[in-house]
Amino acid sequence: MSSRQEEKEKRRAERLAREKAEAEAAKRKRLAQIVGGVIVVAAVIVGVVLALGGSGGSGSGVSFPDQSSKLTASATAAGCTVKTFPLEGRQHVLPPPQGPALTPANFKSNPPTSGNHYPDPAQDGRYAPGNPPAIGNWVHALEHGRIELQYKPGTPATQIATLTRLFNEKVLGSRSAYHMLLFQNNTNMPFQVAAVAWTHFVGCPTYTPKVIEALRAFRDKYVDKGPEQIP
Repeated sequence: MSSRQEEKEKRRAERLAREKAEAEAAKRKRLAQIVGGVIVVAAVIVGVVLALGGSGGSGSGVSFPDQSSKLTASATAAGCTVKTFPLEGRQHVLPPPQGPALTPANFKSNPPTSGNHYPDPAQDGRYAPGNPPAIGNWVHALEHGRIELQYKPGTPATQIATLTRLFNEKVLGSRSAYHMLLFQNNTNMPFQVAAVAWTHFVGCPTYTPKVIEALRAFRDKYVDKGPEQIP
């Protein structure tokens, strides 16, 4: 009897050990499947993030494809000059009467593209000829990623009207006049017309129909590229 009981217990122990091993193997298989699924999902998420990150733009505004080649070609065809400048500063200074007025002498480029400025940025919009925003205010607007179309005093009304049509364009599917200002230059710039962004400008010494394409390419490349993103 004892030998049969011992054999029975032995077989029972072997069965329990086998079932335990099978259960552990199944558990490991399920865990491997879960981990594999998590890795696949994570890879998909990373791929989407990288794709969105490489599509252009700066995160809170409209995203644009790279416009470098288009800008270079259109500026050359229009006889315009595209320049990039070192950062001149971005501190707030008090406007008159609390502080001195900012003038072209306070900046190293003309038109200015960066530098210390007044606390209040110039608002988006079109300004009447002879009534431009103060330099210290429109430099602040550049810091917010704005594009500013500027024309020389005395520019014919027909040319201003063409610039206004450009200003009113819908920007790559966004709303019209997106993050832009249009006004008469007040720094005695050496250009007939220019487009200005933070640390960049395209300046055109003469106005021709080809100038508009250069300004448009500049807008598409640099809008929303300032160091502060303000809706």
